[in-house]
Amino acid sequence: MSERRAMLALADGTTFVGRALGAEGTTTGEVVFTTGMTGYQEVLTDPSYSGQIVTMTAPEIGNTGLNKEDGEDARPRLAGYVVREASNIVSNWRADESLDGYLARHGIVGIEGIDTRALTRHLRDHGSQNGAIGLLPDDNSAAREALVRKAREAPNMEGLDLATGVSCKVPYAWKEGTGLWKPAAPGAPDAKKIDKRVVAFDFGIKRNILRCLVDAGCDVTVVPSNTSAAAVLDLRPDGVFLSNGPGDPAAVTYAIETVRALLGKKPIFGICLGHQILGLALGATTSKLRFGHRGINQPVRDLTTGRIEITTQNHGFVVDVDSIGDAATVTHLHLNDGSVEGLAHKTLPAFSVQYHPESAAGPHDSLYLFERFTSAF
Repeated sequence: MSERRAMLALADGTTFVGRALGAEGTTTGEVVFTTGMTGYQEVLTDPSYSGQIVTMTAPEIGNTGLNKEDGEDARPRLAGYVVREASNIVSNWRADESLDGYLARHGIVGIEGIDTRALTRHLRDHGSQNGAIGLLPDDNSAAREALVRKAREAPNMEGLDLATGVSCKVPYAWKEGTGLWKPAAPGAPDAKKIDKRVVAFDFGIKRNILRCLVDAGCDVTVVPSNTSAAAVLDLRPDGVFLSNGPGDPAAVTYAIETVRALLGKKPIFGICLGHQILGLALGATTSKLRFGHRGINQPVRDLTTGRIEITTQNHGFVVDVDSIGDAATVTHLHLNDGSVEGLAHKTLPAFSVQYHPESAAGPHDSLYLFERFTSAF
């Protein structure tokens, strides 16, 4: 592992000195943390982390390497990567390369050897904020001040439409299910045949969402984020899916208008950014959380059943509960802070959840939602 000195600088002037990881260079983005103990490859390849420097709270990352099968996208989209200790020994029969080699190959700048517990507590107390990672060839104040300045000059997440940058450019068909990795969990989709046609909006979609739709019996066509309502209806779908994705949902104005035009014409299911876009299409507002919800251990209550689900989450914005009005009902709440985790239209077949029911890399508790979607066709 490299012994090149590097530094993470936050916009408020706080700095952390460690060792360079991955690609050489300087990067900026919103510094966030995720609390999952496992699933670092899914984190690295989740397009929802576009524009963000991701901190892993688990102390050692990389000991099982990276492989070709488990990525949620073809390449990592995050702006930077922060770990306490990066393993330089890969011990897994499925591994194709090391963490350091993977980050370097994809041009992702990272840092290791810093106190990630102190960083996480700082972000928890002061909120997520912009940061910069760069090499620190010496310990002079000018080098430190330059990185702090870069962090302060980086664009804030509010107002950024990042979905356009990670979305596919042309429509494509998806045929692959979960296959050998199919979870044997209550409520898991178990389709006998492919007999439902779904159009899935790609705002930064994760591959396991598509696999779960196939498992639920869906013939899936993925379309770019800016696809019009008319173009979607021309495909004659049985249902419309709204994917996860990065950035400020209020900035994705074109998708909000499209979803508004599709309401009542086809059943709609949204996840994460798709949930927020559905809420905005129904007239609600969204706002930024102090430090967001990221990890595979987030507790949610299903208000329709009283059941508690442990969920995978990755978001920094939330639908404001007081803005929802009479069109929709809150169906799920986050048990840590009471924020909105699910919505359902009162009369139309349209619902959404803030969390990720596709269980990549997290629990299988929420797989039933794919069956709920297809039962509306």
